[in-house]
Amino acid sequence: MKVLDTQQLCPCGRLRGAGQAGKPLAYGSCCGRWLESPSAAPPDAETLMRSRYSAFVLEREAYLLHSWAASHRPERIEFEPGVKWLGLDVRAHRQTGEASAEVEFVARQKPAHGPALRLHERSRFVREAGRWLYVDGDAL
Repeated sequence: MKVLDTQQLCPCGRLRGAGQAGKPLAYGSCCGRWLESPSAAPPDAETLMRSRYSAFVLEREAYLLHSWAASHRPERIEFEPGVKWLGLDVRAHRQTGEASAEVEFVARQKPAHGPALRLHERSRFVREAGRWLYVDGDAL
């Protein structure tokens, strides 16, 4: 597990303010609120997806498993040694029902050996007992 100071920029890249002119948020004001407090719940699917990206960057297995719908949750997550996460681009997010949503994103990473990779996915989320949970996704 990696540690990030709350004043450092959040790995998810969320900006304060509208559009690309906004300033990047600090980890403590962004995903850190969710990753560092197990009882806190992100308010929407996009925020959950961003916090899950940050959890992958910081290798927070417990958070990832806790935020995964039980019907699709793996037993454990193995992090590839030496991976460098390069950024996240949220392309779209939409409510698909009162308790369901989709988020389309591109996450970039550089494995320890080999070329950089892009994961382009449309992820599905559900809200159960007031908490948003990741269900699964389709690679695009």
